[in-house]
Amino acid sequence: MKRRNFLKNSTLTTAGMISVPFLASCQDNPQQKIADNNSSKTIRPIAICTWNFMNATAKAWEVLEKGGSSLDAVEQGVMVEEADLNNETVGNGGRPDRDGRVTLDACIMDKDANCGAVLCMENIAHPISVARKVMEETPHVMLAGKGAEQFAYEQGFPKTNLLTEKAKKEWMAWKKDSQYETIINIENHDTIGMLAIDKDGDIAGACTTSGMAYKMAGRVGDSPIIGAGLFVDNEVGGATATGVGEEVVRTVGSFLIVELMRQGKSPQEACEEGVKRIMEKNKDRKDFQIGFIAINKKGETGGYCIHPGFSYRTYSEDGHINNPADSFLKD
Repeated sequence: MKRRNFLKNSTLTTAGMISVPFLASCQDNPQQKIADNNSSKTIRPIAICTWNFMNATAKAWEVLEKGGSSLDAVEQGVMVEEADLNNETVGNGGRPDRDGRVTLDACIMDKDANCGAVLCMENIAHPISVARKVMEETPHVMLAGKGAEQFAYEQGFPKTNLLTEKAKKEWMAWKKDSQYETIINIENHDTIGMLAIDKDGDIAGACTTSGMAYKMAGRVGDSPIIGAGLFVDNEVGGATATGVGEEVVRTVGSFLIVELMRQGKSPQEACEEGVKRIMEKNKDRKDFQIGFIAINKKGETGGYCIHPGFSYRTYSEDGHINNPADSFLKD
């Protein structure tokens, strides 16, 4: 039953809602500067994503430039990384948990605050598309584990072995010592989060990941949690996160950043405050990375992180730009 028909025909009137990096080769001019986010110019359409995933933003821009919706743009944009076997933090080819199982998390949110998510799902190459189906075809927001996988099959998604030979060999090598650690800016704990504004000024967001490499079985971070790894308010803007998700969950980071923008902060100021809130709860701790990006209704963007090394990519009529983010700590 379609979500809209379900809500119309049932007595349910309200629904509960939880309201590194793979660096692609960069062709940017090293002298290129981040666009001025304090201008009065309204920028649309525009796509923005965590890290330097230039192929993802290129795909999102292709959708937006043709007049497509922000929702289609973010879904198709992050699908590029889900399909990239060289990206070991997202989708097919992602690193497994400590038991050798690749489990994927994703969420998506549209301009009307509709959202969907899948958690700890196996054998499906495009969790972001399953999350969209959860949003559009069910009365629920989240499906987890075997339930999410079974729903995906019912929706026509093929079963895929997500553990590549490369990832399997690395996992087998890791098992010799079984030492768990998150290395700053190394590709074992990151994700892709994307936000977009279309020609109509509507905002959508998507976030997808394979989670921490060699995590405990069943571990879920911030990426599929609406309000933590992703949040969109079409009147204000959107935010998404990357890095060690447990710390983002503790501050409901993406929701916090959007609310700070509602109160008048710029996307840059809001991202900086979001990181500072995390560091206030982790005084003297320097062993993890978090990166936030945000966009407001005018198309102004911002990004901030704990350690140097994080960047975010934007694509608009102003160009296709990789933006190094400022950091809380200065190495």
